[in-house]
Amino acid sequence: MQRLKTRAQFQAVLAGATVARTAHFALHRCALDLSSSAQPLFASDDVWLGAMVPKRWARRAVTRNAIKRQIYTVSAAPDTGLPRAAHVVRLRAGFDRKEFVSASSDKLKGAVRAELQQLLARAARAPVPPAAPSSSSSSSS
Repeated sequence: MQRLKTRAQFQAVLAGATVARTAHFALHRCALDLSSSAQPLFASDDVWLGAMVPKRWARRAVTRNAIKRQIYTVSAAPDTGLPRAAHVVRLRAGFDRKEFVSASSDKLKGAVRAELQQLLARAARAPVPPAAPSSSSSSSS
C-alpha cells in the first residue's frame, strides 16, 4: 500500500466519487489512470491511501494524529479488500468531547477503529469506477 503525499494526489482523489460513508468518515476513491501521456500522479498500479483529519473536527493535534494512525493501521490489514485505486479517508464530523474526554483514550481509538472497519467493509462492496478519459482529445470544428 502506498501513501498519498502531494496536494495534487489528494485533490485528484477528492474529485472522484464518494464510495462509502459512516457517521464520522467518508471514503473517496479515484481509479488509477496510468496510461496518460502526462506525468502520472500515481507511479504504480497499487492501492494508494491518504488520510484527512481537519482541525475543524479534531482540534487537538494528539487527536488528529491518533485518528490518522488508526486509519493507516486499519486499512493496512490484509482483509480490508480495497481495490487497486487511490483512496482518501476523510473525517467529516467530530467525536463528542463529552463522551471521549481524553484525546488519545482507548475508548476513542476503539470507536474510531470500529467505524473505520465498517467504512472499509462498505467500500469493498462498492464497484471501482473506470478511469476518466483524458481531456487531451480536441474537438474538430
